[in-house]
Amino acid sequence: MLYSLIRHLLLVALATSPLLAGDRPNILVVIGDDIGWKDYGCYGHPSIRTPNIDALAAAGMKFTNAFLTTSSCSPSRISILSGRYPHQTGAEDLHMPLPADGVLVSTPLKKAGYFTGHMLKTHYGRNGMKQFDWYGKSVKQFPQFLDQAGKSPFFMWVGFRDAHRPYRAGALDPPHDPAKVVVPAYLLDTPSTRRDLAMYYDEIGRMDGDIGGIVAELKQRGQFANTLVVFLGDNGEPFPRAKGTVYDSGIGTPLVMSWPRTIQAGGVHRGLASVIDLAPTFTDLAGLKQPSTMVGRSMLEVLRDPSRPGRDYIFAERNWHNADEHIRCVRTTTHKLITNAYLDRPFGHPADCSRCPSWQDLVQARAAGGLNADQLRIFGAPRAAIELFDTRRDPGEFRNLGADPQHAAIRKQLEDALQRWRQRTGDFPASRRRRADNVDRVTGVKFTGKIGPQVEEGEPKPLR
Repeated sequence: MLYSLIRHLLLVALATSPLLAGDRPNILVVIGDDIGWKDYGCYGHPSIRTPNIDALAAAGMKFTNAFLTTSSCSPSRISILSGRYPHQTGAEDLHMPLPADGVLVSTPLKKAGYFTGHMLKTHYGRNGMKQFDWYGKSVKQFPQFLDQAGKSPFFMWVGFRDAHRPYRAGALDPPHDPAKVVVPAYLLDTPSTRRDLAMYYDEIGRMDGDIGGIVAELKQRGQFANTLVVFLGDNGEPFPRAKGTVYDSGIGTPLVMSWPRTIQAGGVHRGLASVIDLAPTFTDLAGLKQPSTMVGRSMLEVLRDPSRPGRDYIFAERNWHNADEHIRCVRTTTHKLITNAYLDRPFGHPADCSRCPSWQDLVQARAAGGLNADQLRIFGAPRAAIELFDTRRDPGEFRNLGADPQHAAIRKQLEDALQRWRQRTGDFPASRRRRADNVDRVTGVKFTGKIGPQVEEGEPKPLR
């Protein structure tokens, strides 16, 4: 009995002690571009083909309630890499580079002896680029990276461009069948929208194949068992009412982690998870004290035991992405509250969403009176200042309960939580700065390629 107790205590101590230098895992992050959070076989999609992502989930753990800090490419990637919310990074708008004083997680990892690299899409500017040891333009260069890393532990960030538009036939052979796609309720079920979705699936399938090649290389070299592989997306799928929004279709992300040495196969974490916690997790795995710039918390305990509770709240935001917005949201496992600052105009979709066939189908059907109330919401103005949704009963987030007296208590709880988060993280008010749109919010037409400057405390002049 005494022997069993001592053995149990020793195992607990080993499981909770900091990682020794020789135990530090390699870290491989593969991030998709414009990918939906449930568009994979391991997340229950009935037709999309993602065998390699599914295999990672089967060998490791998938998170079913993981969320991004924003649904916009460069702000999202910088936020994940820095462990800071977009408004804290100084790069909260699309195409804003990481400021000169910004620090990505690769920098402390380099100091800890990791060989750091990144490939493909970067989108974080010159200061971000120089915080890595190595850069590659093709996944075929991954073996070269491993050769240069040698016996050092490595950190690799693979910034895929799939499934960003434009789409071209031939991304996957055989292609997905438009008849078997799943059309979201906010889109129209038309032949052109189905073809659009099928080509989007093909892009994800191509990325899945590249991920399979990377994993195969690790296995061939005997490095897979001690490599934490993380798969996620940077924002929602590139369709209206998804990318660029803070609805779950915009900020929900797949999150799959595989690390055979530590993560038990087939794990599922159903608690709330935020990508703000990834950078602190990586520094924790490297045996480092969490950098003071990072505002999340390590997820290492969850990786060891997926039954542990997740976050109480996740937070997200939307700023300028072709159109100016100041939107903030807080979500629990059951409810979401959204605040909108600019109410007089329709929501400003990213330009690549509003020039796709699915958007054109919506625009044409709207002119003919062929949209239902849920589909019309993307064109609506004025917008509600507060949106409140019961995400269990209304997963599409169509029924705004913000003015419902029966939900006053949960609204107050979430408003208070959001306000505390904004104060704690130094969020700026909507009145502080504006940036002119460069896309028409109603037609979706991008009328200039220029990006206007931020204007303090005033309305910017249009770029027309």
